[in-house]
Amino acid sequence: MSEASGGTEGTSRVADVLLLFVDGPSTLGVSRISRELGLSKAVVHRILVSLAGRGLVAVDPATREYRLGPAAAAIGARALRESDLRVAALPLLRELRDETHETVTLSTPVPHGRVYLDQVVGTHEIKMTVELGRRFPLHAGSSGKCMLAYLDDSQREQVLDAGLAPLTENTPVDADALRRELDRIVERRYAASAGERQADAGSVAAAVFGVSGEVLGAISVCGPRYRVTDEFVAAIAPRVIAVADRISLRLGAAPRRPSAARAAERTAR
Repeated sequence: MSEASGGTEGTSRVADVLLLFVDGPSTLGVSRISRELGLSKAVVHRILVSLAGRGLVAVDPATREYRLGPAAAAIGARALRESDLRVAALPLLRELRDETHETVTLSTPVPHGRVYLDQVVGTHEIKMTVELGRRFPLHAGSSGKCMLAYLDDSQREQVLDAGLAPLTENTPVDADALRRELDRIVERRYAASAGERQADAGSVAAAVFGVSGEVLGAISVCGPRYRVTDEFVAAIAPRVIAVADRISLRLGAAPRRPSAARAAERTAR
């Protein structure tokens, strides 16, 4: 193995170890990381020691398990501060929260899923909150489905063909049925969810686009299912679309074409 290829492989292993903390529990031990990534315990231990020396992970002396360290938190905070999407969206998220009194969120796609970038928590006594930075699948929940609907066909099919794991009893798991729903999302410009990612949560979301028309993320209004009724979704969806469009314009996107034209274009492909 050449020095260059060996270095690349080593870098990939370090990245894979760090990314496990995004999806998994808050603390991880050497044995679990070894099983998850198919690496020897010796290799995992060396990586963790190196990361700990740089503050990217920290070890619990009692359990000998590792968690993300202060340097990782600083990197995440810097990324959030400098996110053009978050900067453009945040004032409008607050505006939408004040209108609906429900929690408003901002998500962005990442490899193999999506993450919440920010939220503005609702004003009701009983309210929804989301976990920032944790990766969730695209097929569950209104925000994920919005982004999945606007990915190019090859990316969309890659997600659908990979298998749709159920998170709740209401998670879409039939690929053909989800394809039809994604086409409807493109046509009507919003997605709704009733207990797909969290059993007791409901939401309505619309996609945000960049200067080249690519989907950059999605905003959603979410709350307990007993408040996010079909009537609530129908009433608030036009407002969610309008706010998403305003964010897109702030990011340099062109005004969106009529829904019917976009749906026909996708059907023709």
